[in-house]
Amino acid sequence: MGSLLSDLAQYRLLIQLIFVLGIGGTFHHGFHIAVINAPSLYIKSFINDTWQKRYNSTMDEKTLTVLWSSVVSFYSVGGLLGSLMTEYLTGKYGKMKCQLWNNVLVLAAALLMGFCRMADSFEMILIGRLLYGFSAGFGLNIHMQYLGEIAPKRLRGLTNSTATIFATVGKLVGQILGLSEILGTKSWWPLLLAITSITALIQLVTLPCFPETPAYLLIQKEDTESCRKVMKQLWGNKDHQEELADLLKEKDLRKTKSQMTPLDLLRDRSLRWQQYLMLTMIYFYSYDVFHTAGFSLEEIPYLTLGIGASETIATVLCWSLIERMGRKTLLLCGYGLMAFSLGLLTVTLSLKDYYSWIPYCSLGLIFLYILFFGSGTGASVAIISEIFTQSSRAAAFVFIGSFTWVGIYLIAMIFPFIVESMGQYCFLIFLSCIVSSWIVIFLFLPETKAKSSLEIMMEFNKLNFGSEHIRSTSENPHEASEKCSRL
Repeated sequence: MGSLLSDLAQYRLLIQLIFVLGIGGTFHHGFHIAVINAPSLYIKSFINDTWQKRYNSTMDEKTLTVLWSSVVSFYSVGGLLGSLMTEYLTGKYGKMKCQLWNNVLVLAAALLMGFCRMADSFEMILIGRLLYGFSAGFGLNIHMQYLGEIAPKRLRGLTNSTATIFATVGKLVGQILGLSEILGTKSWWPLLLAITSITALIQLVTLPCFPETPAYLLIQKEDTESCRKVMKQLWGNKDHQEELADLLKEKDLRKTKSQMTPLDLLRDRSLRWQQYLMLTMIYFYSYDVFHTAGFSLEEIPYLTLGIGASETIATVLCWSLIERMGRKTLLLCGYGLMAFSLGLLTVTLSLKDYYSWIPYCSLGLIFLYILFFGSGTGASVAIISEIFTQSSRAAAFVFIGSFTWVGIYLIAMIFPFIVESMGQYCFLIFLSCIVSSWIVIFLFLPETKAKSSLEIMMEFNKLNFGSEHIRSTSENPHEASEKCSRL
């Protein structure tokens, strides 16, 4: 216990920064994904009533469906735009300034949501959702990059996985506040959609009190003394020569390779397998499985809340295990158990009409799937942050953010039709994707635990260059990487 308290005191500023980044980062993303379902009936009613006041006619069902679909999908559209802008804006203005302005967008969106009913304008909801989405896509990328740069090597996986924790806590808070007993009511739904203005305001006020990241200060600002000072502030008053040496090597490498754009990333042969594995670890799932499992509409909000709690527990478990088990092992265990759960879920859904207790077996398997999913998500976030260097990380997150937002949009649009046409066998599609990902990860992903970015790059050079890399293994890591990247 004394050792734990000593560690907490040593990393006090780091813990505070992780919290401030989280409540204004992935927390917003999780919250706004989960919260929109709770007031859906009230929002549709508001849209219809507003239309009737304006045009003295009732809105037809098709138009209402299109507008509601736009309310839901504008979040994904905004997220995609935010992800695409991350690399350019952070390169020009820095991560901290971009994150601060990102909170201003959240406050603007919250004002639109909070006063939409007073103004009788459903267009304000559409614009607010678009701004929330842009903020989430932009902030999600900044948050994960920030975490990768503020963590010492031995705590990097644990620190990176906090992004997943805040996202799942955001989902859980959105589900709880969206219950009809709290803010998911006809009177309070505008406040429900605007409540993240509180966390945005907290981050806007407190984030300037923290220093820039060591990597930013040394590599981009070329300020070695400030870098040393910040390392001691974040990681304790010790000798951080090893971490400083790793950053200096990366700085030397960056002199020959400038900050990458997404197009540069696609062209760079030395990052080819990192991109393959990054795409392999992007996966999606939907909460819209309970109708297929045989539960009533009245039960679904509370079952969804149970799933949010399960995912939160899973991510905390991942956070506690990732430095002990390693990223690759934890990821393989998560994927393997997810595949096993989906296989059994397909069987129980096929038998749901034969026994009254079968739906509860399906529910248990869904909860297990979410538990295993949560552990895999945390490991994948840590790995994706680690397999790219400072010069390529921003471009990589543009890609992962873009694919994630497109995936969220497509799953939301397509999954109900897949369920309708395939029934319980729809999960076999996800099962095949998970099994394929498990095989690729097992065969090609190196363990990244306790390795520097350049050490990880050297591991990938064996895949990217094969025999060409073997001839350069005795050279200095950054010189070998430079030679390989010119091949």
